[in-house]
Amino acid sequence: MDIAIAGLCKSFHAGRRVCKALDRIDLRIASGEMVALIGSSGSGKSTLMRHINGLCVGDAGQIAVGGRSIQDKGRLARDVSDVRAGIGMIFQQFNLVGRLSVLTNVLAGTIHHLPLWRSCLMRFTRAERMIALEALARVGMAEQALQRASTLSGGQQQRAAIARTLVQRAHVVLGDEPIASLDPDSARKVMDALARINREDGTTVVVSLHQVDYALSYCPRTIALRAGSVAYDGPSTQLSHERLAQIYGSDLPDLLAPRDSGATDTPRPTLALTPAAVA
Repeated sequence: MDIAIAGLCKSFHAGRRVCKALDRIDLRIASGEMVALIGSSGSGKSTLMRHINGLCVGDAGQIAVGGRSIQDKGRLARDVSDVRAGIGMIFQQFNLVGRLSVLTNVLAGTIHHLPLWRSCLMRFTRAERMIALEALARVGMAEQALQRASTLSGGQQQRAAIARTLVQRAHVVLGDEPIASLDPDSARKVMDALARINREDGTTVVVSLHQVDYALSYCPRTIALRAGSVAYDGPSTQLSHERLAQIYGSDLPDLLAPRDSGATDTPRPTLALTPAAVA
């Protein structure tokens, strides 16, 4: 699905002061692109992500995903929940239910497609469990399917959240700083998983990143925000250190994380099914 944003504005009031969080954002992201959204803290990255998913409403402007309206001139579309069903959201805080198994958390991605009584009772068929296990295998998490989510590391929880978007059958995946609190190895595994679903499934992926190096390593296109405005939109390969310095000035050192070994593609794990997992 493509994403179209036109004239998006959002302001917040801090006492008598008006702060512009988003200032006339115009963007078009084609179906199947993998795009990095970068910027220092307070640049508007998370705010823009939440507007694309309809979690926040702008003061003006329009957003459409796959040709269907999310919001227009400060109003959410009436069928926004239907459109949102095709958008997977990965948050920095993982958003898994710790007391439930990893498999059950991933199966929550099917709720939009289930009858109300089954979603309330969390009753899933064997076929749905198989789909969830396959999704976990694709992100290297099949062996943890029956563990409580609270026992996972941060990187494992994020990969489980990615598996949930696969089960959701999301055509667009939005990652709101999904690697911000992870160590370099875990961050690389999460980015590998996002790159794989973009490449293999043609899923549109937009990921906001605080670290510029990951954007350059994984995303062909980078959009840079500064003070709520688009400061750069183009090929990641053209984002030289000098150009970044022009955009971010004194904020640049905070955006440059030490470079690790770079993007690698982990082999797809073999799916190991247990009777308890699919029963």
